[in-house]
Amino acid sequence: MHKSTKNSGAVIFQTSNIDSKVFVREQKGFFQRIRRSLGWTLMILFMVIPFIQYQGEQAILFDLEVQKLNLFSLVLYPQDLFIFVLLLMFAAFALFYVSNKYGRIWCGYTCPQTIWTMMYLWVEHRVEGNRQARIKLEKMPYGIKKITTKFIKHAIWLLIAVITAAVFMSYFVPAHQLYIDLITFNSSSLVNFWVIFFAMCTYINAGWIREKMCEHMCPYSRFQSVMFNSNTKVITYDTKRGEQRGPRKINKEKPEHLGDCVDCNLCVQVCPVGIDIRNGLQYECISCGLCIDACDQTMDKFSYPRGLIKYSAINEHAPSKAINYGYALIMTVITVLSILWIINRSEFEVSVIKDRNVLYRETFDNTIENTFQMKLFNKSKQDAVFNVELSGLQGFTLQETQPIKVPAQERTIVMVTVISPENYDQKFTDFEFVLQEVKTQSELTSKTTFHGP
Repeated sequence: MHKSTKNSGAVIFQTSNIDSKVFVREQKGFFQRIRRSLGWTLMILFMVIPFIQYQGEQAILFDLEVQKLNLFSLVLYPQDLFIFVLLLMFAAFALFYVSNKYGRIWCGYTCPQTIWTMMYLWVEHRVEGNRQARIKLEKMPYGIKKITTKFIKHAIWLLIAVITAAVFMSYFVPAHQLYIDLITFNSSSLVNFWVIFFAMCTYINAGWIREKMCEHMCPYSRFQSVMFNSNTKVITYDTKRGEQRGPRKINKEKPEHLGDCVDCNLCVQVCPVGIDIRNGLQYECISCGLCIDACDQTMDKFSYPRGLIKYSAINEHAPSKAINYGYALIMTVITVLSILWIINRSEFEVSVIKDRNVLYRETFDNTIENTFQMKLFNKSKQDAVFNVELSGLQGFTLQETQPIKVPAQERTIVMVTVISPENYDQKFTDFEFVLQEVKTQSELTSKTTFHGP
């Protein structure tokens, strides 16, 4: 709660001890409806996605035990790190582009910290009452009513935190297995530890830290100003129109010396981070638009035009900066690279290692033998069978090589022996192993060297 006093035409906000805590007023309006719609949509997706099945398996699963990521038909392994690099680069440049155009709207509308804080505030409003009721409750000495109310609120907060942690873990442990184990208390100590850990993180961040995360811990709030320019639309207060601010009565003519700001302080009361946007743009502002909804509501009551507080840029009509096109071009290139990588990605890998214990063996029939260790990795969801041939060696043969079977999503190691023709006398010869998968006709090659005396 903020108290204001007039001093030479300026408004100075004074805070007492209880005022150091931000009591957010519940607000309805256009931007709040957008925030709620996005919040509910993202939360529902977050909870439902682990239950989506594809070909009898969880469609999206980060399986840390076997180090793989299921994305429907696509299975990614640590060897596929390049696609993760591309995805992270695309996400980073998308964030830069949005920030350059619209400021910190990611924080205000889609950041998990904001969404879960909004959910916790919704519970707080329903349990403890509106803003004035919560301030009154905070000032009350501890008694049965205060303890009971606080207990109910924190119990619901903890329940939400545990559900959140369980859902989050279902992205790493198969959902059907995880929930059954948690309900029957048969989950491993490792799973229990991470559920408790993430539950406490959710409870502390959304319930206790709240705006402190946005103000002091989030690095984005510190470097966002680097991406702002005269075209960036941020929340601004129209000083020329609003000042000099001051209270007045509804349905009464506005005093000549006053601006449109009625000094109702609602823009401060609804702010999740407790700032006064009338003091100018501040790095703590998360561009959530709640102050706009509150101000527009007040303007409607006094029959003043809306837009005293609004999203606007310093130079509304300036042409877009080249950096915007640069971000868009980079995202397009990354998207094309990602598509090309997925199209050209092989679901099989082979590596060949020369047997280092014996460089070569001479036989009684004047031939030379080299032994190679062949590692095959089948990243697909179907069993694979490979035929092995040689390329670049004339007259060489393979010793009793049968088609190599590799089970789905497994590795197979086989020893392959290559036999030279009679009287081979070269020191070494480069060649390739050629492997062809029977069903898909996919071809793999691996270069190596045949050694002789």
